[in-house]
Amino acid sequence: MVITPEQKRVDLRLRNQSDAEALFPTMSHPDSMQYWSRGPFSNIEELRKDFAPDDTTGWKIWAIVKVGENEAIGFVAACSKRKGVSEIGYIVAREVAGYGYGREAVSLLIERLFAEGQRRIFADVDPDNAKSIALLKALGFKLEGRLRAEWETHIGIRDSLVYGLLAEGWQFATPK
Repeated sequence: MVITPEQKRVDLRLRNQSDAEALFPTMSHPDSMQYWSRGPFSNIEELRKDFAPDDTTGWKIWAIVKVGENEAIGFVAACSKRKGVSEIGYIVAREVAGYGYGREAVSLLIERLFAEGQRRIFADVDPDNAKSIALLKALGFKLEGRLRAEWETHIGIRDSLVYGLLAEGWQFATPK
């Protein structure tokens, strides 16, 4: 699938603390946060603090915005784990979920990471997170393994599925 500039519906920009207002309804909702390693945010101040820039984590985080707009409708994130290998994560606002914005935004992130020289990208997913698994599979990620009892979360001890994508397997080009 090649997305032409005319078809592009989302852009990525650096996420900032003010994005907390737009994403709080999603990140405070139990269904949206079910498969995260933490539970829903209880107040906007807590989310603003979480969105504060923190260079110590290694994660780079971009807000997903509709083309021509500035309000965040989600975010994508990447962290270099070792030379040539990055982990990714993402969330899309509840009100726009299911419209393909997440797929397009994750595609943009993948394109960026491979253009920067990464050879492998992976995502760590809860086995019951069917929507996230479907997104990764649609983008060409392959199941690489299951880590049993990997995470202690707000919903209990959880397994983790690792999905990976190699640069030579990337075929869903998007514009830069």
